[in-house]
Amino acid sequence: MNSRLIEEIATGFKTLWLHKLRSLLTILGIVFGVGSVVAMLAIGEGASQQTLEQIKRLGSSNIMIRSIKSEDENQGNRVRFPIYGLTYEDALRIEFGFEGIKNVVSMKTLEKEARLGRNRINLRIVGTTTNWFDVVTRPLLAGRILSREDSLERKNVCVLTRYGANKLLANEATIGQQVYLGSNVFEVVGILNTEDQLAGSSSMQSPDQPIDAYIPLTTAQAVFGDIAVVNTSNSRDRSLVELHQIIVQLENSDLVLSGAKSILRTLKMFHTTKDYEMDVPLELLKQTEKTKRTFNTVLGSIAGISLIVGGIGIMNIMLASVTERTKEIGIRRAIGATRKMIIRQFLIEAVILTITGGLIGIGFGVVVPSVVEYFAKMPTKIPLYSIVLSLGISVFIGVIFGLYPAWKAAQLDPIESLRHQ
Repeated sequence: MNSRLIEEIATGFKTLWLHKLRSLLTILGIVFGVGSVVAMLAIGEGASQQTLEQIKRLGSSNIMIRSIKSEDENQGNRVRFPIYGLTYEDALRIEFGFEGIKNVVSMKTLEKEARLGRNRINLRIVGTTTNWFDVVTRPLLAGRILSREDSLERKNVCVLTRYGANKLLANEATIGQQVYLGSNVFEVVGILNTEDQLAGSSSMQSPDQPIDAYIPLTTAQAVFGDIAVVNTSNSRDRSLVELHQIIVQLENSDLVLSGAKSILRTLKMFHTTKDYEMDVPLELLKQTEKTKRTFNTVLGSIAGISLIVGGIGIMNIMLASVTERTKEIGIRRAIGATRKMIIRQFLIEAVILTITGGLIGIGFGVVVPSVVEYFAKMPTKIPLYSIVLSLGISVFIGVIFGLYPAWKAAQLDPIESLRHQ
């Protein structure tokens, strides 16, 4: 940077400082424009990142199928014990009928009251296979997970969640404790963490819940049978459901979409009614990423309009400044300043305004997401590209909207400028 340019920049700061209030009002459009870009992208990025992370934790190579009541059942065509949903044979067909299958996890769920002394809590009993803990990976806090031996011998053992252990066991020793699940005694062999239900998506549910207690599927069959009791507002509905959910894990995510179609075709062949529903996290992940890009584009466009409005404000003030400083321009031209030097001086002032506004706007944009996160309890994340993009756009706007006033200043006739009052 040569001494002439440094001098011109210093002159630009000095000129703008002489009109502090006008300069401040001029950059407000840039401040709010840049602040809006950073803040809105941070809020949008935080919300989408949370959803994306939750979907990824469901497994991008997993397919989840769950039992649902068919339309006929929902419309009242009921028998005493309606039979619907996934079956043990469905799980076997999927496991041995397709290539690229890594794991098939069968799940039977039912609600039971758990008791230990005076402590009571309603839990969701999940009868499942040992590979559940390989597919749905959750941190083990104490003890062990269910073993193959537990399944083969149909042992009355269970793995509690941290929530269930805190509520039920309280200050008691955890591992090895005997608890009642319904009217049956189970030994607690492990405690693990779980994920809450997937926020922001009613169609995609996490396979685990904080109120879960995991027991071997064979034990669930032997002890509780296949009749599920569902509590409703008016009554306790009984129905016969063999499996409530099947999780299929493919060897890699490239096989997921084609595998899902094949599995659906097979289920249609053996189910006369639509009594199952399929969730594909990979498909939802792609849709969410696409929505995120669209959302960011919309937010960026809205904030970009604010920047353009700010740029127009800068152009307006710079044009007024040209009129106000006509005599000064004439004097500078008279003592040897070229048109190029005049253009550069006015451009420097415009860029100083936009950079200053951009920096203040970035500070504003960083503060707003923190306030939103604190009061609204919404996750936010400020992407680095939003700061670079906002500052780059503000400089670009300074050049573009300062170019015409600078050119107009350079075109003034020196003699006529000197006569200007």
